[in-house]
Amino acid sequence: MSLERGFFGEFGGSFVPNEMKEVLKKVEEVFYACKEDDDFHSELDYYLKEYVGRPNPLYYAQKLSEKLGGAKIYLKREELNHTGSHKINNVLGQVLLAKKMGFKRIIAETGAGQHGVATATAAALFGLECVIYMGEVDTKRQSLNVFRMELLGAKVVSVKTGTRTLKDAVDEALNDLVANSDNTYYVLGSAVGPHPYPEIVKYFQSIIGREAKEQILEKEGRLPDCIIACVGGGSNAIGLFSPFVKDKGVKIIGVEPAGKGLETGEHAASMTMGTPGTLHGFKCYVLADEKGEPLPTYCIAAGLDYPGVGPEHSYLKASGRAEYVTATDMEALDAFKELSKLEGIIPALESAHAISYAMKIAPTMSKDQIIIVNLSGRGDKDVQQVFEILNK
Repeated sequence: MSLERGFFGEFGGSFVPNEMKEVLKKVEEVFYACKEDDDFHSELDYYLKEYVGRPNPLYYAQKLSEKLGGAKIYLKREELNHTGSHKINNVLGQVLLAKKMGFKRIIAETGAGQHGVATATAAALFGLECVIYMGEVDTKRQSLNVFRMELLGAKVVSVKTGTRTLKDAVDEALNDLVANSDNTYYVLGSAVGPHPYPEIVKYFQSIIGREAKEQILEKEGRLPDCIIACVGGGSNAIGLFSPFVKDKGVKIIGVEPAGKGLETGEHAASMTMGTPGTLHGFKCYVLADEKGEPLPTYCIAAGLDYPGVGPEHSYLKASGRAEYVTATDMEALDAFKELSKLEGIIPALESAHAISYAMKIAPTMSKDQIIIVNLSGRGDKDVQQVFEILNK
């Protein structure tokens, strides 16, 4: 797949200033060393089992499947992890890297707040100073998560520049890293950014797909026909997808946010509507203007509100191995309500985008076919937001 380290076809790379390259080179060296270190893996496995609660179930959503009348839908239950989403998988891995490097201060960006909560949680666990950058718009729509981060001992910095959302939080976190690289590790939350971050995040999140593959083989005796995940930056999706990429019989579908509709311009569908460009030091599909500047984005789900996408997702689209589709705010809200009523599971608004598309295609498939959807997070954080929307 990679022409050289850090690239996925033409996508990826590390287009950053020299001082940042030195920082990233040290991270890369420690990461590759830890990949081969049995003691590192033993410690990570301990915390994933005893602290996070892995492996989490692959649950057959029988009532949803029967109502739709087509394929069997299985849910990979990442929302059952400690802190309520897939984010903790990657955070624990990266915080252990930071420990190996001797850092006592960690920083992170967050959109929906789940990555911020996971990072603050790990910082509390290991006694580290923690600063979380979050766009001002997101601090308001996810105020509960801001309180959770602060309760865990983190300092939350509200970013008031640009669109005041996830992109701007990443900008500020990168600025902090350059200014404080001698004592700070940046725990990047999605499969984006300059090399080696997309590879690091995929490595720690691939436990999702590895478990799902093992579990579906045990339950059904075969691989699924289709796997589906929501895509913003793309961490939960690449975590599910990567162990299945070589299984050509498995269709891979990523669901992007169409927001208020692609025709309105108020969306964050980077691969559907974007073009190849550079963002945050790497090449990917970007929503940008004629000058290459990122366009404002919008999504009901703060965690999907990003004008780019991970470089490996960009490659999977360009190569044709994966298909990327969209779901609107209203479709996600409908899925949010339907899964809650039918299965007693309240999904995160991000995950509801993936549920929505599964609900769309399941009736077109036969009853002996199988879909796995990554239920990347739980909807506790979104209940107040949804309540306000539905009562307007």
